[in-house]
This record gives sequence, structure tokens and C-alpha cells, in this order.
Amino acid sequence: MNRTIHFLEKIFAAKEIYSSPTAKYFLINGLWIALNTGESLSERTYNHIAFSTLDDDFDEYVRRIEDIGVEILERREHIAGEGRSIYFYDYDNHLFELHTGSLEKRLECYNK
Repeated sequence: MNRTIHFLEKIFAAKEIYSSPTAKYFLINGLWIALNTGESLSERTYNHIAFSTLDDDFDEYVRRIEDIGVEILERREHIAGEGRSIYFYDYDNHLFELHTGSLEKRLECYNK
């Protein structure tokens, strides 16, 4: 659990709001994240959690992700105007995406 706490705090500046022996709750920009003890995922998939960020903040987030040394997936090509993304795994094989822009903007690009 300590590695995941480090992951959330260093990348997302998560703030712990509750703690028990088996669970910790965090807020990330008003989003509630529940962290519970359990087994790591046995395999990696493309199923992921996506967070939006401003384009001006993207490079700083990439630096934070690189600084803690988690695996970053090779960047994929995006549709023009879709925004920038970085995909990275936490220590328990959960995949995260950090994406500039909004879901609405991405869907607009897909519909063109």
C-alpha cells in the first residue's frame, strides 16, 4: 500500500482524508479515490483510468511520472486535435492515462 500512496501523492498530489488498517481514501482535485489492501492484478490489460489535465500542466505530470520510475507505455498516434496522452502503470499493474483536453473534445475529434 505504501508504494501506491507514494504513486498517488507524487503524481497527482493526492491528499489522504481517511485511514484504517485496510483502506485509505484520497482526494485528487475533488475526485475520491479508495485504496484497499488486496492482491495485485496478475496481468496487465489496456483497461485503464483516464484523468484529464490542462495542456499547460501536461509536461509537469510527465516529469513526475518519470521521476518515480513507473513503466510508461510507448506513445501512440492520436487524431489531430485530440490532445496529448501518456499511459503508465502503477506498481500493481493498473493502467492510467493522463490526457490533455476533455472527453467532449476527444469525442468531437472522433466524429469528424
